[in-house]
Amino acid sequence: MLQKMIKPVSIFLVFSFLLLDFTVQSAKAQMIGTHTVIAAQQQEASRERVTAFLGRDDVQRIMVKQGVDAAEARQRVASLSDSELTKISKAMEQLPAGGDGGIGTIIGAAVFIFVVLLITDLLGLTHVFSFVNHKH
Repeated sequence: MLQKMIKPVSIFLVFSFLLLDFTVQSAKAQMIGTHTVIAAQQQEASRERVTAFLGRDDVQRIMVKQGVDAAEARQRVASLSDSELTKISKAMEQLPAGGDGGIGTIIGAAVFIFVVLLITDLLGLTHVFSFVNHKH
């Protein structure tokens, strides 16, 4: 009985070994460029910035008012491509921060008015500041 099984089993083993792939896979090592690493870090930072923005309480309240589910918004951000995240992140950087834009504008306007009045006072056109020596 063993003699009858040896021939079919050996034929099966020979064909099995012929089907095996004995090729050697070679690994390729290359230096990663600095720009590649920086781009990857910027993409991760953009993703974190947008996710953190969506996690803010005031943003979530506005999303609820607009009828947007916060969990769905986070899932959509996770599925955005790198270029889309970059566009959103750049747009967020260009927007004024909440509450700071008005104060910065007021301070800038006050400094501008001070400089204009100081120049006109130095030229002798006005007499606003007492620390400017006026020649009469």
